[in-house]
Amino acid sequence: MTEQFTTEFAGDGTWSEESDWEVVDLEDGTDGEAHVPVPTVAVVGRPNVGKSTLVNRIIGRREAVVEDIPGVTRDRVSYEANWSGRRFLVQDTGGWEPDAKGLQQSVARQAELAMQTADAILLVVDAVVGATATDEAVAKVLRRSKTPVLLVANKVDDGRTESEVAALWSLGLGQPHSVSATHGRGTGDLLDEVLAALPETPREGIPGGGPRRVALVGKPNVGKSSLLNKLSGDERSVVHNVAGTTVDPVDSIVELGGRPWRFVDTAGLRKRVSHASGAEFYASLRTKSAIEAAEVAILLIDASEPISEQDLRVLSMVADAGRALVIAFNKWDLVDEDRRLQLDREVDRDLVRVPWAQRVNISAHTGRAVQKLVPALDTALESWDKRIPTGRLNNWLKEVVAATPPPMRGGRLPRVMFATQAGTRPPTFVLFTTGFLEAGYRRFLERRLREEFNFDGSPVRISVRVREKRDRRGR
Repeated sequence: MTEQFTTEFAGDGTWSEESDWEVVDLEDGTDGEAHVPVPTVAVVGRPNVGKSTLVNRIIGRREAVVEDIPGVTRDRVSYEANWSGRRFLVQDTGGWEPDAKGLQQSVARQAELAMQTADAILLVVDAVVGATATDEAVAKVLRRSKTPVLLVANKVDDGRTESEVAALWSLGLGQPHSVSATHGRGTGDLLDEVLAALPETPREGIPGGGPRRVALVGKPNVGKSSLLNKLSGDERSVVHNVAGTTVDPVDSIVELGGRPWRFVDTAGLRKRVSHASGAEFYASLRTKSAIEAAEVAILLIDASEPISEQDLRVLSMVADAGRALVIAFNKWDLVDEDRRLQLDREVDRDLVRVPWAQRVNISAHTGRAVQKLVPALDTALESWDKRIPTGRLNNWLKEVVAATPPPMRGGRLPRVMFATQAGTRPPTFVLFTTGFLEAGYRRFLERRLREEFNFDGSPVRISVRVREKRDRRGR
C-alpha cells in the first residue's frame, strides 16, 4: 500500500494533520486467475524464419528481440499471451539445427527442451524459401511427438506467395497455416487453431504470479546463466564462454528453500543504452524492464577481476529503480589471498553507494555457497516490504534530533516536526520541517534509521517537506 498524507502548519505553531489513505496495489496487477497454471506454446524452427517476430505478434507487443540476422534468440524465453479470453505462455526459442556445433548446439538443445515440455508446438517455416533440409529434419522429429504440432508458413505477405505454401504439405505435418508475422496477416486464424489444439490441463503448469521476482544482472560472461542453471538443477539458459550469449531475459520458476521463485536471467550490459545498437540496444531495454519488474536483484560481480565501470553502471540501474539488492561475488574459487585484500579495498571505494546491500561470495561453477543466496534474498525482501508504525517512528526521530540537531542554515535552526512512512517497496519516508535539511544530515538520519529498524538489503528514500511561510495577517 501507499498512503497519501497531507499536513498543514497551523498558526499556533502546531501541526494540523489530515490523513487521506489511498490503497494502491503495488503487485503486478494480476488477479486470482494469475495463480492458475496455464498451457505453453513453443515456437520452433530453423534460424531467421521469423519466430521472434511471430511471438511479438501473438503477445501484441515488442518483447522478443528481433534483428535481421540469424541467431539473435538463443534461450527459451516465455511471454504471457491472451487470445479470446484464454491465457497461455508463448515460448520463443533459438534456431534449431540438427548438426549444430558449439554455441549453436546449446541453442538447439534449448529448442529441443521446449518441444519436450510444451503443450502445443508451432513449427515456423519461411514460405518464400520453401522447405529446406533443416525444416525436414525438424519435421521428422516432430512427427514422432505426441504433442499437437501446427505448421506455420511465415512471410506470406500477399496472395502471390500463397501458391508456394501448398508445397509445405510434403513435411507431413498437415495443413500449413499461412501468416505474415510482420503485417499480422492470418495470425488471428492461427491463434484460433492454437486454442483448439491446447489441452484443458497443461503438462507443466507454471503460475503467472505469486513467486517473488528476482532479476539476475551483471556484465557479460559473469556467470548469470550458470548460476540460474545451478540453482534450478537444469539447463534453463544457454551457457557458453562467448560473452553476451544471453540476449532476451530468460524467465524461470525455481524452487529454493521449499518455495518457488521467479528468476529472470538478463543480458549482460556492455555499453550505455544510448550507445548500443541493434539487438544489443533492445536487449539493454529489456534488461532495464526486467529490473523494474523484479522485486529484488542479484548483481553478479566477477570476484577474480577488478570491479569495472560496467558493474557500477548495472548497480546504478538497480539502485535507481529502488529494488532490493543482493551482491553475489562469483567465481570465488578463483580468488587467492592477494585478490581478497584488493577486493576489500575496491568494495570500500566503489560500492560506497550501496553499503546496505547483502553480500555473498559464491561459485556458480562449483556450487559453492549458492545456498546462502536464499537467506540473503529473504532479508532483502523483508526490509523492502517493511513498514514502521508512525508513533514508533516519531518517538525515535524525537530522540535522534534531540541528541544531534540539524545544522543551522541562514542563522536559523530548522526543526524536524513530524515524520511518516509514505510507502514501501522501497521504504519511503517524508520529514516535515521548518527549514531545509542538508544532504549530510539526511544521510545521517538514514544511517540511524537503518541501525534502529534494520533495513539490510533495501534502499531507503527520505524526502523533506518544508513548511511554507504564511503571511501573519492570514493572506
